[in-house]
Amino acid sequence: MTPATSIEAVQRLLGYRFHQPRLLEEALTHKSYSNERRSRDRTQNERLEFLGDAVLSLVMSEYLAAEFPGSNEGGLSKLKAHLVSEASLAKAARRMKLGRLLRLGKGEELSKGREKHSLLADALEALIAAIYLDGGLEASRKFTLQVLEEELLATRAEQARPGMEDYKTQLQEVCQKRYESLPQYETVRESGPDHEKVFEVELTIQGVMRGIGRGRSKKEAEQMAAKEALTQLA
Repeated sequence: MTPATSIEAVQRLLGYRFHQPRLLEEALTHKSYSNERRSRDRTQNERLEFLGDAVLSLVMSEYLAAEFPGSNEGGLSKLKAHLVSEASLAKAARRMKLGRLLRLGKGEELSKGREKHSLLADALEALIAAIYLDGGLEASRKFTLQVLEEELLATRAEQARPGMEDYKTQLQEVCQKRYESLPQYETVRESGPDHEKVFEVELTIQGVMRGIGRGRSKKEAEQMAAKEALTQLA
């Protein structure tokens, strides 16, 4: 964490308030910083990075198993490997400008450490662990899914491409048999810049809300809403 950036400011950026701010400092401290200090405090984030790797793996495994119930173990493992990869984590860390918050030694500063893939990915894992230790699994899960939202949306879009399972068609068949009517889809929100739009769709059946879906296109959002509705109606 740079001297000009307060713990309060960092917590606002992360959307999480720590009960133990020391954990936040540890998560944002690279070993190069502690190695250059003469005090006995040798705090650095490798311990949290180790734990964060495990927490991240659990959160992604839970998410993928729930989101893609029809996928086999091999398919889910492939998706998880992509989501927890150094490249994906570094990209997410850059979006939240994590690099400028880190405490680095002079050597890392000179070698552009704030832009390094490995350093950013490790710091994000450390943050996930810090929130886990401070607030529990649910707090860490919420933070992780929020930070990796763009990667998760992209994964869902890839899985919803032509040839994959068509939840809208399945739901239409269920509704015709059970209600003798069709589901209604309404786009209720659009967010993000034009080249990275995110759509939110609400699905109702006979006036009753049955699902909400989000995606990079209206089609994908409708598919996700239909999937949620099918889960409710099962």
